[in-house]
Amino acid sequence: FQVITGGHYDVDCRLEDPDGIVLYKEMKKQYDSFTFTASRNGTYKFCFSNEFSTFTHKTVYFDFQVGEDPPLFPSENRVTALTQMESACVSIHEALKSVIDYQTHFRLREAQGRSRAEDLNTRVAYWSIGEAIILLVVSVGQVFLLKSFFSDKR
Repeated sequence: FQVITGGHYDVDCRLEDPDGIVLYKEMKKQYDSFTFTASRNGTYKFCFSNEFSTFTHKTVYFDFQVGEDPPLFPSENRVTALTQMESACVSIHEALKSVIDYQTHFRLREAQGRSRAEDLNTRVAYWSIGEAIILLVVSVGQVFLLKSFFSDKR
């Protein structure tokens, strides 16, 4: 899992097996990876908690990889060696899985950067509106002050 947006980019995470036994528990983590082999069938529960940071909403990316990939060739578990074409296909398949992992990583980084940029854009817009209002008030105040210098008091 990885926290994409919100606060200090940290959450609590817990994973329980079907009996309610906690398999994994971490506090205030920005990202982590956990690998385990299920000991029994059933519903495994996971929970991301943000209770220590009630004011900020967070977006969390998580990915499950269940089991092994099926073999590329039905006869891949045979005793004989792979042909040159089959071994090339296997190496290309492994390289493409690596590319998918890199793409996921860069998409997450892009989402974080986009979130920061949009937040900064909002702050700059509000700051600019505030400066424009202050400039308008000061300009009107100066006009009335100069007008009072050149008007006759009765």
